[in-house]
Amino acid sequence: MQIKKLPLFQLLSFLLFLSNLLHFSHADVGTAARYSPPYLPTACYGDDQSQFPSSNLFAAAGDGIWDNGASCGRQYLVRCISASEPGTCVPDQTIQVKIVDYAPNAQSPPSAQSTIVLSETAFSGITNIAIDSINIEFQQV
Repeated sequence: MQIKKLPLFQLLSFLLFLSNLLHFSHADVGTAARYSPPYLPTACYGDDQSQFPSSNLFAAAGDGIWDNGASCGRQYLVRCISASEPGTCVPDQTIQVKIVDYAPNAQSPPSAQSTIVLSETAFSGITNIAIDSINIEFQQV
């Protein structure tokens, strides 16, 4: 049996494809709550409202990802994977959010226990139903 050699381009393309598959498999699982206005990102940026992304896709970091404030400005891919009510999650929908605050500062009641607290825009981008908390898959980008 003779082994066929792949051209370098095909080999690199295959390895890039394989690494992308493995990259997304390293996501963590946690919970997300909804971050209601007023949005005051005091923990990361003081009163500087210009730090909010124009898309309004932002979040407050819970204790698990806060990292003593090092999470400010980090970007995360977030996907709803389950909730207490069936049909809550938008299937296969992923959003990218920027951390602009610390969750205990957020105005939502379940925020202190959440991994991440999403802006209303971000939360509604991955859910179909207004609910307090969801289970998520998230990954820093």
